[in-house]
Amino acid sequence: MAMNITTRVGNVKNKRSHALNATKKRQNLNLQVYRLEDGTKVRLSTKEIKTLRKNEKTA
Repeated sequence: MAMNITTRVGNVKNKRSHALNATKKRQNLNLQVYRLEDGTKVRLSTKEIKTLRKNEKTA
């Protein structure tokens, strides 16, 4: 089972109709299961995974 270790939260925005009625809409994160080097599975957003891979290349 993967653990959630991300601190990021999704956005809340207004969905607008042609009559300009406002309805709250939740925009969730793109969470993926990612396996760390020690073998543990964690649930990270794709932005965080991209940052991890970028830092591995420079290190």
